[in-house]
Amino acid sequence: MQKPIIKLQKSVIPSCDVASLEKLKRLVNATHSVKGIGAYKIGFELVIPFGMKSVVETIRKLSDLPIIYDHQKAATDIPEMGDKFMRACKGVDAVILFPLAGPETEKAWLKAAQKAKMPVIVGGEMTHKGFLETEDGFIRSNSPERIYEIAAGMHVKDYVVPGNRLERIERYRLLLESRGVKPVFYSPGLIAQGGRITEAANAAGERWHAIVGRAIYEARDMKKAAKEMVGGL
Repeated sequence: MQKPIIKLQKSVIPSCDVASLEKLKRLVNATHSVKGIGAYKIGFELVIPFGMKSVVETIRKLSDLPIIYDHQKAATDIPEMGDKFMRACKGVDAVILFPLAGPETEKAWLKAAQKAKMPVIVGGEMTHKGFLETEDGFIRSNSPERIYEIAAGMHVKDYVVPGNRLERIERYRLLLESRGVKPVFYSPGLIAQGGRITEAANAAGERWHAIVGRAIYEARDMKKAAKEMVGGL
């Protein structure tokens, strides 16, 4: 049985969307000792200019908390690229996939992750307006459900759901539970995008992790901001 990516049932994950390793150091140094911080999420803003290895090493010098890589957005390529992606992500503790390129890509990339023993967190719906067809977006309104159902059928337990859309969180939780999965949810879209931590936590169920970016790394006192976020769990 796969170990949970984050040991805590509920936590705050700082999203490290900062422009330099020095800013990353300051963010991790200010927050890693805060009780309730569960992991760190890194993305292209750091990994493209500085490389995965350097970013991971920078965090590891200060903290042994899990590191989650969000490619923003991975699994939107052809099925055959899944193996290469997993090899490129060596060193992190989990990756986020948004398999918007279709079911064949989703299945292939999940198989690649399982082969590489790389834990995955699967997302299907983003937080911004104009994503789904119902908001004049490109993505069919039932696509997130299809993405989550395929992932559930391949034994995925960890999912990204939009933290600023409470009714959607509950809908996806009920869907996954009906497929025999007790989901662990991860939610962006909080604070700066209008979502409230306490309300989202209640909608998500037993295991939920708030992904918080600007409200922490743009704060004058990042440690204080992190403590306030954790207090809302």
